[in-house]
Amino acid sequence: MSRWKLEGRVALVTGASGGLGAHFAKVLAEAGAEVIVGARRQEALADVAGSIVAAGGKCSAIALDVSDMASISAATPALERVDILVNNAGIVRDGPALSHGEADWDAVIDTNLKGMFLMSQAAARAMEARQKGGSIINIASILGLRQAGGVVSYAVSKSGAIQMTKTLALEWARLGIRVNALAPGYLETELNADFWASEAGKAMIRRIPQRRLGNLQELDGPLLLLASDLSSYMTGSVIEVDGGHLVSTL
Repeated sequence: MSRWKLEGRVALVTGASGGLGAHFAKVLAEAGAEVIVGARRQEALADVAGSIVAAGGKCSAIALDVSDMASISAATPALERVDILVNNAGIVRDGPALSHGEADWDAVIDTNLKGMFLMSQAAARAMEARQKGGSIINIASILGLRQAGGVVSYAVSKSGAIQMTKTLALEWARLGIRVNALAPGYLETELNADFWASEAGKAMIRRIPQRRLGNLQELDGPLLLLASDLSSYMTGSVIEVDGGHLVSTL
């Protein structure tokens, strides 16, 4: 078996009802993992699981709200089997910091940061009990490493995700549990296509050293690296996939 293949592994992807999460689930299934997809939107989640099974993969769906401990507890039977956890669930509430409401702040931090910790903790407890170790992959963002206007709670949550990744990696290394992060830059999706076609979007693209947006497929290699034994000596690492955005000049 190739070292990047994932046969015999069980992977759980949060926030998998669409976008990055759905894509990650398909990539892991194609690599041979049995995938469990979790999210709040059950109908969309069922479609994702169905498309993976139709393509020959192994996939099941569970209701999961990462900001709710009761929902995570209900997912215990799935978590007890997990070798790979992809903490992808995340939301954004944009707008000026002066008008950013408490409810918006709480929603973002509870999902993006608290939820990431609660899921990591639950998975790590199960991994420790099984004494097999495992891989936790936190989906961060370049906005956890640099600044942008209008996304204060999101940027803070992603900065926290990076620090959490490093702290948990330190604590859990002796358990054989690796904790790493992916920090994507700006990616083109169906949801943001109109913005990138606007003058403001085009101006932002010109500030990326590669002068283009990324696509979902360009995250596949880093994801499979962190999920597989190819990264067995990596923990506490943050892989930036951003077209050079973080090294760009002001």
